[in-house]
Amino acid sequence: MSEAPAKQLLHLVIGGEMSALEGVEFKNLDEVDIVGVYPNYASAYAVWKQKAQMTVDNAEMRYFIVHMHKLLDPAQSS
Repeated sequence: MSEAPAKQLLHLVIGGEMSALEGVEFKNLDEVDIVGVYPNYASAYAVWKQKAQMTVDNAEMRYFIVHMHKLLDPAQSS
C-alpha cells in the first residue's frame, strides 16, 4: 500500500529590526524581510535558523516562523 501524502502545513518566515528589544514590533515595515513560505515546519525552521544566525550580531534583528495553516484554518488542531 502507498502512504497518503503528508498534509500541507504552510509556514511563513519573516524578519526585521525590532523597535524595542522586549516587543514584537518592527522598526520599519518597508524593510521587513519576507523570506518565504514553506510546506512544513522542518523546512521553515532550517531557513529561520540560517537567517537568525546570519544576523546574530544585531540584537534588534529577529526572525519569526508564522504558522499560516493555523491562520487559514483556525479550527485545525495541528
